[in-house]
Amino acid sequence: MSFFNTNWWIIPLLITSFSGILCPAMGTVLITHKRLLQVNLISHCVLPGLALAMALGIDPSIGGVLSGLVGAIAAESLTNKKNQNYEAVMNTILAGSMGLGVLLIPLLGIRIDLEAVLFGDLLTANLSDLLRTLIAFSAFICLMLFGYDKLVHIGLDPEGAASSGVNVSFLNLALGFTTALVIVSSMSAVGVILVIALLSTPTLLGLQKASSLWVAMVRSSIFGLVLSIIGFSFSMFMNLPPGPLISVLCVISLILLPRSN
Repeated sequence: MSFFNTNWWIIPLLITSFSGILCPAMGTVLITHKRLLQVNLISHCVLPGLALAMALGIDPSIGGVLSGLVGAIAAESLTNKKNQNYEAVMNTILAGSMGLGVLLIPLLGIRIDLEAVLFGDLLTANLSDLLRTLIAFSAFICLMLFGYDKLVHIGLDPEGAASSGVNVSFLNLALGFTTALVIVSSMSAVGVILVIALLSTPTLLGLQKASSLWVAMVRSSIFGLVLSIIGFSFSMFMNLPPGPLISVLCVISLILLPRSN
């Protein structure tokens, strides 16, 4: 522990690096499955679970993942119903979940640093935050090792995958669970709101002319890692919060870097 106390920047840098690799890889799968709006919903559903977990005296990340998973199940249910007002319903649930989380904080008499949850606070990150990131990273690797081909099939032709015997609902649930883990693990890096930037921007850059999902994931992760490390480095020199700075760099890169239509 004395080593980490002396070199305090190592854990934040490791979390930034893993998040920079993991979020774009996860985002590549989600965008190809047209599920990014559901990710936005999951990120907002995390807050009520965090509040309840703290009130019950358990690890807040467990509550966050569970409530995020509830959001994923709700999203899956809405997807199956194919509601023509789908986006409006999703945005309503999104806002309601965030509102519920904010209301639970005073009702349960707990203290949560909302700014840190929403926008990240890397400078206070510890070994527990790093462990959560590694767990989420391991879960994503397992999902890819055991479900890559099926996820590709679902992304290209979900109805064809279902008719060929692929358990689409189970894989979507596994994808939702892994997404919730990724979002919660990225809280200290960029927060549950700004994580959308890391899930989206490097993916848009990595998907260009990619020959396969695997190639797109690797390219997206490289973009994400570079953006995250640059953002972290600038934040140290300029004494600015890393999460918002990384998100701004994502927007700048999307504007400046050439991309296909």
